Amino acid sequence: MTSDPSELPLAGVIDIHCHCGPDSLARTIDALDLARLAKAQGMRGIVLKNHFEPTASLAYLVRKVVTGIEVFGGVALNLPVGGMNPHAVDHMAKVTGGAGRFVWMGSFDTEAQVLYSKQSRPFVSVSSNGELLPEVKNVLDVIARHDLILETGHSTSEEVLLLIQEAHRHGVRQIVVTHAMIAPIHMQISQMKEAASNGAWIEFVYNGLIGPFKEFEFADYAQAIRAVGIDKCVLSSDMGHPANPPHPDGLLSFFEGLQREGLTPAEIEVMSKRNPALILGLD
Repeated sequence: MTSDPSELPLAGVIDIHCHCGPDSLARTIDALDLARLAKAQGMRGIVLKNHFEPTASLAYLVRKVVTGIEVFGGVALNLPVGGMNPHAVDHMAKVTGGAGRFVWMGSFDTEAQVLYSKQSRPFVSVSSNGELLPEVKNVLDVIARHDLILETGHSTSEEVLLLIQEAHRHGVRQIVVTHAMIAPIHMQISQMKEAASNGAWIEFVYNGLIGPFKEFEFADYAQAIRAVGIDKCVLSSDMGHPANPPHPDGLLSFFEGLQREGLTPAEIEVMSKRNPALILGLD
């Protein structure tokens, strides 16, 4: 094994989409062990995501225990935090240490996700009749005030485009289209290109290529990435589900598969190192 961290397999990589424990859903690894594993592979940083609990406090504690790696958290605006609740965002941003950086506009509890899953249960709405709801605009105000990162979450492709436009009007600087290709977003390439041209980052996750949530092949991702442009794409794992490999292993397989489709190591470095660093303001 190399003693030079820069020669490790994932040296400098930042994964902005990491599910881990403790969680009310089954996860393969907890946040501390994930940070240790990522650091051992040379990774520069990870972002802890939980569908139901804010993770800024968790990220703060992980930082104290596992040094030498950047660890961030955020809040997903699902039912347990009151849905589109600007107060939840404001408090998350004020957590000690400033590790809370991401705001996902809902995930498992969004109207788009519940309808796609054909479930009959309460949900969180983002829009009505083609217009964003007032509470969503209030959330965008708080995101802008704290200079947080907007993640469009499990919204429809049409809602994603509305969110991007409105976020700019509210002064949000960094916008990521959460796993743009997979359910329930299912953005077409033309929509991804529109989102990117309006200043959003387009996220591609390994979770859409493997396991129970597989929807696409590597060739589909490669085609979309080429169309959108390397400089506007981000590669993340979205790992943590028991059926999937550990996050670093998933990233390595993800990168290898994209290289088989013609993407170069240098291009993968841009999408997995430079672009997420820019999103987080690390460069």
